[in-house]
Amino acid sequence: MEAMEIDSAGKDEANEQGKAKPVMVILIGAPGSGKSTFCDLVMRVSTRPWVRICQDTIGNGKAGTKKQCLTGAVSALKEGKSVFIDRCNLDREQRADFVKLVGPEVEKHAVALDLPAKLCISRSVKRTEHEGNLQGGKAAAVVNRMLQKKELPKLNEGYDRITVCQDEKDVQAAINTYTALGPSDKLPPGFFAQKKSDAKVQLGIMKFPKKKGSSWIILNLMPPRKRTPTKYLKAVKNRKWHLLAVGSISLENAPTLAFPSISTADFHFNLEKASDIIVEKVEEYVNKLGNARLVLVDLSQNSKILSLVRAKAAEKNIDSKKFFTFVGNITKLYSEGDLHCNVIANATNWRLKPGGGGVNAAIFSAAGPTLETATKSKAGSLSSGKAIVVPLPSSSPLFSGEGVTHVIHVLGPNMNPQRPNCLDNDYVKGCKILREAYSSLFDGFASIVRTQEEPCKDKFEKEFKGEVQLEQGSRSGDQKAKREPVCETDMNKKFKSFVKELGPNVGSSGDGNTGGQSRKAWGSWAQALYDTAMHPERHKNIIEMSDDVVVLNDLYPKAQKHFLVLARVEGLDRLEDVKKEHLTLLKTMHSVGLKWAEKLLSENNSLTFRLGYHSVPSMRQLHLHVISQDFDSNHLKNKSHWNSFNSPFFQDSVDVIDEVSQNGKAILKDENILSMELRCHRCRSAHPNIPRLKAHISSCQAPFPAFLLQNGRLVFSEGIDANHGV
Repeated sequence: MEAMEIDSAGKDEANEQGKAKPVMVILIGAPGSGKSTFCDLVMRVSTRPWVRICQDTIGNGKAGTKKQCLTGAVSALKEGKSVFIDRCNLDREQRADFVKLVGPEVEKHAVALDLPAKLCISRSVKRTEHEGNLQGGKAAAVVNRMLQKKELPKLNEGYDRITVCQDEKDVQAAINTYTALGPSDKLPPGFFAQKKSDAKVQLGIMKFPKKKGSSWIILNLMPPRKRTPTKYLKAVKNRKWHLLAVGSISLENAPTLAFPSISTADFHFNLEKASDIIVEKVEEYVNKLGNARLVLVDLSQNSKILSLVRAKAAEKNIDSKKFFTFVGNITKLYSEGDLHCNVIANATNWRLKPGGGGVNAAIFSAAGPTLETATKSKAGSLSSGKAIVVPLPSSSPLFSGEGVTHVIHVLGPNMNPQRPNCLDNDYVKGCKILREAYSSLFDGFASIVRTQEEPCKDKFEKEFKGEVQLEQGSRSGDQKAKREPVCETDMNKKFKSFVKELGPNVGSSGDGNTGGQSRKAWGSWAQALYDTAMHPERHKNIIEMSDDVVVLNDLYPKAQKHFLVLARVEGLDRLEDVKKEHLTLLKTMHSVGLKWAEKLLSENNSLTFRLGYHSVPSMRQLHLHVISQDFDSNHLKNKSHWNSFNSPFFQDSVDVIDEVSQNGKAILKDENILSMELRCHRCRSAHPNIPRLKAHISSCQAPFPAFLLQNGRLVFSEGIDANHGV
């Protein structure tokens, strides 16, 4: 069946009504994975018109054929409705006809419900009155047989967006995402999957074929409860390990270079030729970089260069986990697109100066003057086809806000007569220079990845030092555990982050002395507050500084007014580290936060403030949140954002002071609270998604819950009755 095309009248009508493109969501999952339930929960409350195409019922309530499903999907999409394809769709071949069914006028999404086989079998066996009559004893054999053919979707199949759900929490998050997708809304493209530190391998179902030249990491298959440091070390010695190809592990936090298309914007380089060279060079380098990822970025959703590169990369079968395209602002990939990129490339000018337009101006502006200073210390100019690596100072907003550690300036060939060194359409020379530019860029990125590596034996000892000493110390004083190397010396930084997940106490954010307490390993992006607290003189966003605390506005405020009070004490990374000896510091932090809340209230007495700590913070260094209760902010985007301030996960400062005073420590709350349903912080009404919750709270005048009005948990102006709205 040829690709359908929505008639022009239908497109014009959709544009007039401000509607986005229809979406076709291909659901992928074994029987019992919850595909039909997914559809039902979204369609029950979504404002977007959805149609469920289910092969079990498409024949007038009875099982039908794939052809009927294709016909039904075409019909619904032509009416401007979005469609769920509710079939197992477990292998690429089964999905291909649906992907080819539509052209660019329809968004093509895949949602893979990759739940444990045991759970799918259990559900299938227990259910009754199933539409396809797959239930009872026969279900187990069918599910297991089908899972042997499972192929998770890849972007190069032709999807705009892929979501992989590995547990029920992921499934609920995906349901919330599609429930919130209104008629005029559009979801960002890309591959979305949560990394699971405790994910279990489904033996007998998951296959890991050997690939020539693959990178490998070591995965301990001992049950989690037995994964103590001593048994971990014994397992290494006895070789009780399995090797898995890196491709089977999520690369979400791997070293990542985001780069724009060089020379195709201001320098007017031919797009077809440029896309050929990009794919050629990516193919050359992608496997040399180990786990590292390359991401081609463009601001425009309809970018021709992205479209060309995507198609050509798919033809070359380039691994879509290691190279993909992304639509977004290269200076805000983490804050706006939830994409972690520790290195970004700048298509610069020969003078290595700010100015001009496009990417160069945007990156210099976002990085602040520290980038220009750091660049000057490296070079005064740059030749065409060359690149230069510039470490980004930690005081740069790109470092602290986006987690960018390096900028690589690169200069390509110029075909624009209005710019210096124009090649006058000499594409023989131009293509040679562009290849050199990408080689220099990728070589620079490779050098960054290499400098972050350490010999594996040293890395192993460093990562497990705190945990091993903890256990050994409890048995034999200061006796040190013997350690052995566990892998080749060319293992890269990904091994470090992966082995951290094998135990709860791995790594240390301090000096390795645990003091009898586990230490959390913090990523580079999470160190920004620590650096601010320890070296406030390097930062310009400070609004108050003393020997004890630093006060600054939250870079991504979740309300009209949201600022942080940081403790300036080494070793106080989070609330869990607080002891009775820190009681005076806690009171000082509260006093400073209260002072600033009262100052802002004097300027706007309609505000109400709450002071508190997150039970499990995402950023290193103990910090007190002082946040207004309007929650009117574009940075408040998801359930975790909301629940981190409106559930027991947010621990009021006055309560923390009381608990530490009485018990010597704060009573921490479980991080799973963040997955609670969304409820208004005033009337406690439930809401299906963030847009609806925000619409509600903007007008809700219900009184705050009684417990918040006690013990000074809320701060508001005298004469304002918080019981009746603010």
